[in-house]
Amino acid sequence: MAVPSATRIVPYDAAWPVQYEEERTRIAEALAESAVAIEHIGSTALPGLGAKPVLDLMVGLRSMDDGERCQSLEAQGYEALGEFGIPGRLYFRKPPHPPRTHHVHVVRHGGEFWERHLRFRDLLRGDAELARSYEQLKQGLAQRFPSDREAYTDAKTAFIAAALGGR
Repeated sequence: MAVPSATRIVPYDAAWPVQYEEERTRIAEALAESAVAIEHIGSTALPGLGAKPVLDLMVGLRSMDDGERCQSLEAQGYEALGEFGIPGRLYFRKPPHPPRTHHVHVVRHGGEFWERHLRFRDLLRGDAELARSYEQLKQGLAQRFPSDREAYTDAKTAFIAAALGGR
């Protein structure tokens, strides 16, 4: 199903880490009793890399049984979408209508989703050539799928799997 918002890659913005820290603080306060850790993931977490201008934050919980407490994110302006196609993840986005500025992925701390996303982020942070290849792929996919976010995301899967395959 196509998502009716344009997929566009913009040049790196030095404000992204600052915006992440500000949002991280708000989320940490809202989820003080539940969140074990909060990480900046996705391309906005990669210094110098172009990205969709949407911050991705990953919140790790001790147990997904604590997921009910995450509904407090709605008071922070987030729309709760449940698992949104990924079992074991609670997904929130802000604002509820495009253009969006933040995505929050709530998962079990240390679980597969948690570890995979941190490994990929850290791999790209440590390998400039791989990061540039990923950026070029994303730019091409944004042109190919400008209004189909799902196809854009699916088309990155093989690259991510190959990058993580030997690590």
